[in-house]
Order: sequence, then C-alpha cells, then structure tokens
Amino acid sequence: MLIIPAIDLKDGRCVRLQQGDMSKETVFSEQPSKMAAQWAKAGARRIHVVDLNGAVAGKPKNEEAVKALVAAVDSDIPIQLGGGIRDLDTIESYLDDGVSYVIIGTAAVKNPGFLHEACDAFPGHIMVGLDAKDGKVATDGWSKLTGHDVLDLAKRFQDYGVEAVIYTDIGRDGMMSGVNVEATLKLAQALTVPVIASGGLTTLDDVTALRALESEGVTGVIAGRAIYEGKLDFAAAQKLADGN
Repeated sequence: MLIIPAIDLKDGRCVRLQQGDMSKETVFSEQPSKMAAQWAKAGARRIHVVDLNGAVAGKPKNEEAVKALVAAVDSDIPIQLGGGIRDLDTIESYLDDGVSYVIIGTAAVKNPGFLHEACDAFPGHIMVGLDAKDGKVATDGWSKLTGHDVLDLAKRFQDYGVEAVIYTDIGRDGMMSGVNVEATLKLAQALTVPVIASGGLTTLDDVTALRALESEGVTGVIAGRAIYEGKLDFAAAQKLADGN
C-alpha cells in the first residue's frame, strides 16, 4: 500500500487547508518542486498534487509549478493531479507536462459525460475524486453538498473505466482526526477498481488499519498535514504500509 504525500498548490506555494477552506491555509514551502524532491528522497513512490486555485477557478492556475514539480522527481515516480480539470485539452496538456494520472472531481459529478469521454480518450490515466460528507458527494472545492450517494456514483464511474477512485472524507481532511476506515472499506468492497483513501491520516495506527483493507482494494492513502507537521513520520509509515 502506498503512502502518497500531498502537495497542495496555492499561488505557486505548497500549502495545507483545513477542510478545504481557502482562508485557512498553512504555507509549508515556497518551492513545491523542492518539497516533491524531498518526499521522493524519503521514499515516496507516488505524489498527489492539487491545484487549489484551479479547483476554485475551474481551470489550471498553477501549471508552471506543476511542470517544475514533475521535473524535480524521477520519471518513475508517478504524479497524480487534480483541481480545475474541466476539458480534454487540459488533460492532454497535463499529460504532456509529464503528469501520470489526472483526477476529475467536480466535473465528473456535474458532467458525467465529460468523465466518460476522458476515460475513452486517455485510458489508464483518469482517476475520479469523490469528496463526501455523511455519504453524500460534495463539489466545487467542497462548498456545495449534493444529493448524490458516494457508492452509486463510484459504481457508475467505475463502469466508465476510471483507473481508481480517490475517496476523501471532508469532515476529517486537514483535521488530523483519523481516517474514516469504515466508509473507505464499504466503498472498496463495492468496487473492483482501486480505492485511495484521503482525509485524516494522522498516526501509524491509521496506516495499520488501512493496510488491513489492502486485500479489499485499498491501494493507497494520501498523507497531508500530519507528515508536514511531523505528527507522522513518512518513511516509517511507508515501511509499515509495506509490511516491514
């Protein structure tokens, strides 16, 4: 199971937000590319990047930072990127930049046809991000709660051919309150594509709990605030996730 460091981009810097609130940011680095290189050196085998400005604007806003970040890590370390991806041209541009996986979130919920087209046009490169609170999907940088059930949407998107589902529990993200293991398990059991957990990873106990779900299809977990603030030792977490 992969521990996937998150690099959230806002105004070209690496930040973390609390529950997606753009006004509650902590800046961890002025140079995200150096942060990516640091995580790669620590043993990261994949890196998760979010264009926060892009998520709000509905179009890429940190592409130069993304390019620098891709250039800073070995080509065998995949970058998965989300935030503001609303059309096929944007996907093509990011893949040309060296990004391995593009994550479609809000656009998938609002315009499922676009997700379907993306999976057809770029097979093997499209992931879907489902952000939820109490089992219902949220969109627009988590500002709008929909009536859509996470399980129903995930099953439909799986049929479209997504590479993986990234499941975020909004209520826990950036709060270091532990991963929602129960909801993650429920989703993984309902799907045949991999599930990547997100939101709340804090301790090695969380890693142990998620690793127990690996046989159910949970292949990774995104690590944010806890590894930046030193609450969770990244290298130790990856070692534990590997079963060592």
